[in-house]
Amino acid sequence: MIDMTITSPFSSGLPAIGVDVQRSRDAARMRETAEQFEASFLSQMLKPMFEGLKTDGMFGGGEAEGQWRSFMIDAMAKQTVKAGGIGLADQVMAQMIKMQEQGQA
Repeated sequence: MIDMTITSPFSSGLPAIGVDVQRSRDAARMRETAEQFEASFLSQMLKPMFEGLKTDGMFGGGEAEGQWRSFMIDAMAKQTVKAGGIGLADQVMAQMIKMQEQGQA
C-alpha cells in the first residue's frame, strides 16, 4: 500500500523555509494598505478645505483648476502619508495584525 500522507515543514519537523519571507511580504502589504487607507482618509478630510475657493482672478487656475483639484488633493494626502502622516496607518496596521493573529489562533 502506498503512503499518501502529505507532510508539511510544520508536521515533519523540518525548518519552514520561506515562512519569514512570507511574513515580511505580508507585513509590507499590510503597511501599504494601511498607508493607502490613511491617504484616502486625509484626502476626504482635505476636500472641504478647497470647496468654495474661487478659481477666477489674476492668479486663479480657472476651470482647469477646478477640474484637477481632486488630483492635487490626493497628491497632497499621499505626500503627507509619505512624510509620516498623522499616525492613522500605524493604528490601522496594528489592528490588521491583531485580526490576523486572532484568525490564526
